[in-house]
Amino acid sequence: MTAPSFRPANHALTTVELTWIEKRIEHWIRFGHPIEDRILDRRRRLMSFAPESVFAFIRWAANDFGTVVSCIDIVRAVQAQEACQTVPFVRPGGESLLRQTGWPKVRRVLEAIDGVEAQGIDPAAACPDHWRHLHHRLTAAQEPRPYTRERHQAWLRRGAVS
Repeated sequence: MTAPSFRPANHALTTVELTWIEKRIEHWIRFGHPIEDRILDRRRRLMSFAPESVFAFIRWAANDFGTVVSCIDIVRAVQAQEACQTVPFVRPGGESLLRQTGWPKVRRVLEAIDGVEAQGIDPAAACPDHWRHLHHRLTAAQEPRPYTRERHQAWLRRGAVS
């Protein structure tokens, strides 16, 4: 049996391979708006995102002794032919806005996402600079600034002007 191709029919799309093997490997999208969702089998599916869209991808894996991987990536899908960083299970890759590993940091990112949603803001529409800020502050063991409605309004106005 041959492995499915990671390249979507439309090469401009960014495709994420999700796997769910209960209590062993769990890959899922925390937020984002896929434009294609293809089920490969009962454990795997492919989700594709349009260029410029932002999504959060969580990877968790365990063995008989406990958790071996706990990771979250917040990624901006890139345009066709645009330079990008490699992200496991993401083809061709994307612009990495945030990457944290280890459950304590992943939990902090999830709490920050919940905080954005609690204000009625779609995390996929939040300013990408906020996710970069969160990445750098958590990496430096510093307290990040919360994302506020005022910051979001400034981001929306900045986008309207450009």
